[in-house]
Amino acid sequence: MGLLNKLFNSSSENKDEKELPWNILTSLSQLGDIKEKSLLKTQLIFKHSTRCGVSRMVKNQFLKDYDFTEKDFDLYYLDLIEYRAISNEIAQTFHVYHESPQLLVIKNGTAVANKSHGAINDLDLKGYL
Repeated sequence: MGLLNKLFNSSSENKDEKELPWNILTSLSQLGDIKEKSLLKTQLIFKHSTRCGVSRMVKNQFLKDYDFTEKDFDLYYLDLIEYRAISNEIAQTFHVYHESPQLLVIKNGTAVANKSHGAINDLDLKGYL
């Protein structure tokens, strides 16, 4: 059983995962905070479907490639399966079509960029510092 647990246990997948300074989105009130904070520093929202293999692959690549600090961006993570209402409100508040996975770049109270699926990892975030 030990070998099978190592192969199929999702917790072992996360063991070697790079840690990012995620702020977990769990309430609608945080969206107002994000808009306000974006007046001073660019905010990023990563929307992730925990049930989707493509979303998992994109998230893993994002984790691998993300090379910024908390001084550069505030980075938010949304489990859109658990918090679908927040995902819907993000789409409405920032005038973006809901997709998953999706990365939104929020600056000066608006979404200045958003990408979904594999295009997330092609987004040049340095241009939004």
